Amino acid sequence: MITRVDAPDGVVRIILNRPERHNALVPELLEPLLLTLQQLQQAPPRVLILAAEGRSFSTGGDVAAFYAVPASERGEYAATLVGLLHESILALLSLPCPTLAEVQGAVTGGSVGLVLACDLVVAAPQASFAPWYTVVGFSPDGGWSCLMADRVGRNKALEIQLLNLCIKAEEAQQLGLIHQMVPQETLAASAMQLAARVSCGVTGSIRHTLALTRPDLHQVAKALEQEKIHFLQQIVTSEAEEGMRQFLAKR
Repeated sequence: MITRVDAPDGVVRIILNRPERHNALVPELLEPLLLTLQQLQQAPPRVLILAAEGRSFSTGGDVAAFYAVPASERGEYAATLVGLLHESILALLSLPCPTLAEVQGAVTGGSVGLVLACDLVVAAPQASFAPWYTVVGFSPDGGWSCLMADRVGRNKALEIQLLNLCIKAEEAQQLGLIHQMVPQETLAASAMQLAARVSCGVTGSIRHTLALTRPDLHQVAKALEQEKIHFLQQIVTSEAEEGMRQFLAKR
């Protein structure tokens, strides 16, 4: 469910490859993603591009997969899934090279954290960001409490979550969630062009810039652990059970 492409000039593309499910997150996708990111820690590229196949970047945790797990095992499944997601976010934030998200279509739930963990975001006009937690009955994960709040401000992050707002590309760019918006048909090429431009910088200077400017890794890790604790408390409730049922019925 993950494709790695070694492009010219030291650029590596990691592609989420579960398009038939809008790249919704399951352990079978997150495990190879985390493994690939850990491998890149040992041999970092000049630039990493995180992209996705299909119409959506990723629609967060796969609600149908959650619902299919017996209620007695759902907590354990959630611990695995959220743990893998959070480890992947921390791996992105700790890579000693610039990271770039190439975003099309919907980005929802915890998958927003994969985008927020990247240093630059290139997106198509069809891109959008939404939480969905208060609709499905989940608790926020993927860095909504820290990475989103750091990017747009705590009050705005809270408003987006409580009202389940869908942030379209133009507003996302104004809020700083997107750094460059380009036509859908040129998205991949534009991401490569930006990566090539970034890769021209002096490696040591880039690494120091990243170290000084990225969110504090220890603070993010602490916040993600709190998110995981709350997620595991909520996922086993009758509210979550009913929320998933209704969500899947409407879909």
